[in-house]
Amino acid sequence: MDTNASAPLRNVAIGYTANLPVSDPGAFVERDLPVPEPAPGEVVVAVEAVSVNPVDVKQRAHADPGGFRVLGYDAAGTVVAVGGEGPAGSVGYQVGDEVWYAGSVARPGSDQRYQAVEARLVGRKPRTLGFAAAASLPLTALTAWEAVFDRLGVREDDEGDLLVVGATGGVGSVLLQLVRARAPRVRTIATASGDDAARWVRELGAAETVDHHAGDLEERVLALAPDGVRWVFTSHSAGQVETYARVVAPFGAVVAIDDGARDVAPLKERSVAWHWEFMFTDALHAPSSTRQRGILDALAGLVDAGAVRPTVTTTLGPLSAETLREAHRLVETGHVTGKVVVAGWPG
Repeated sequence: MDTNASAPLRNVAIGYTANLPVSDPGAFVERDLPVPEPAPGEVVVAVEAVSVNPVDVKQRAHADPGGFRVLGYDAAGTVVAVGGEGPAGSVGYQVGDEVWYAGSVARPGSDQRYQAVEARLVGRKPRTLGFAAAASLPLTALTAWEAVFDRLGVREDDEGDLLVVGATGGVGSVLLQLVRARAPRVRTIATASGDDAARWVRELGAAETVDHHAGDLEERVLALAPDGVRWVFTSHSAGQVETYARVVAPFGAVVAIDDGARDVAPLKERSVAWHWEFMFTDALHAPSSTRQRGILDALAGLVDAGAVRPTVTTTLGPLSAETLREAHRLVETGHVTGKVVVAGWPG
């Protein structure tokens, strides 16, 4: 291990031991864990801020913790220890580097003071962002980037219409900015319910908006794109495949980030491709891949250039069982626009 200081004496972790409702004061508990030592290919990060995503809420409510489990898949902090070379090559970081990352769903998460994380999944934090703002972006931005540029294959010089279903959510709000910055000739049509939501997504880059709660989505989309849209991104695909089959142009494509089985047979007549996007695939199944580090570094450049901004709307603190429970409560309502961040530690 390479470190410039003795190991910290206390690693406070916030986790859950049972699937309790967020209203239960015992939904989260705090425990002292050993300060992790970095394995080859890893860094240990002093976590300064985290954000809460729907995946955290789903796991707390439904996934068997198998004891004490630490969640958290969005973090920003400072490297305090560095391991040796790993499967993906040299670590590439030094003690003192400020970083951001989502990490792996298969490992203890970022809701702890010190976290060991694979360096290949870590990027350098944007210079222009503080830790709280930076912690709001990794998971959603990685998901949006992979969904649009990897799964759908949108390129810089592409033209066409992209329907964004779930545009006001964490992923959708970053996706709109990424498309505006990296594929400026693609027209985004964003779903938004109400005037405030419509203004929000237009600020982020949406060219057009459709109120999916005020009428027939198919009719509203085809009024804007009579020949159909070229692509669809969706975070709400349940019960919608037949609608997509009617609004996507022949040889188009759909990418979904939600869960559940889908009958995609209605897409066959138009030869429309269906893609799944799961941000943790790289962490779980590609141990030598450094793709996500590259995406995070490219994203940092876009942030520092002013092309992408965080979508934090709520910041809580300091990190504790109580503030994390409140963050989960807010996200669980499903009515939060933007991201919920928890920053700082007591004392």
